[in-house]
Amino acid sequence: MELRQLTYFVAVAEELHFGRAARVHIAQPALSTQIQALERELGVQLFVRTTRRVELTVAGETFYDRCVRILSDIDLSAEVTRSVAGKTARKIRIGTIYPATIGVLPALLAKIARKYPDIQLQIQSGSTGDIFRNLESGQINLGFIRPVENIGSLRFFSMTSDEYLLAIAKDSRLAGLDEIGIEDLRDQKIISFSRQNLSYTERYFAEMFAEYDLARNIAYTCDDTFALISLVSAGLGIGFAPQWTRDFPNRNFELRKVRGVDFRIGMGVAWNTEDPTAAREDIIDIARSLVRPPRQPATALPR
Repeated sequence: MELRQLTYFVAVAEELHFGRAARVHIAQPALSTQIQALERELGVQLFVRTTRRVELTVAGETFYDRCVRILSDIDLSAEVTRSVAGKTARKIRIGTIYPATIGVLPALLAKIARKYPDIQLQIQSGSTGDIFRNLESGQINLGFIRPVENIGSLRFFSMTSDEYLLAIAKDSRLAGLDEIGIEDLRDQKIISFSRQNLSYTERYFAEMFAEYDLARNIAYTCDDTFALISLVSAGLGIGFAPQWTRDFPNRNFELRKVRGVDFRIGMGVAWNTEDPTAAREDIIDIARSLVRPPRQPATALPR
């Protein structure tokens, strides 16, 4: 089994198309031959091929996960070796959740590019859990995630927080009110984030709705902000959405403040102290320079 075969396999597994997997600079017939040779050596089928599509088998999915780790370890080993020799890192891999992608990430990338113009920047999106695991395994060097505790070799510092406001359809009864209080939500159907993923945001709102005695009003659940906004826009209920959704084009919803309620969810940067990538500490210092001072929370509603 050769390293290049693993690279070819990962390319096909990610594209699920032999033609598009030519990104690894090998002709499609030769690529097919390499994958077939790999399957013969393993004694298992990695892909199900039809005239219309290519899919991973169960064995292929397992092999893909292992290959990604192997290739990542090799890549990291090369960077470690360069670091020991005093060389500057050639690639910085950053994981990000969506709010960071449209928020602090562009400013961070711009500063990194100015200070290290020769470094390649690789960005991958995911959930906080995904990014956390990728930091542990060394697949990424830096991650924008929701707040976590410092665990083992992983470290985190807070950068900013997203304010969540009440999202209501433009033609809803609440849209006609000059001011909205928590009592105005008692007869409303609430759209909440599902707890199946047990993400920080999901846990936060489950606790907040219980605290404000709104848990019984939850009528619909969804996995992400875009789905929540779609349900609100369809007039199916109300929900709390981050302030950055104001920028959505052609939106059929409004964001309103609820009197006495201040829902905020933090976001920050995490990294692995065992990752010796050259200039990483400088990258972290750049991230720290982008930290926004926290706003004073609104006065809590008496309960």
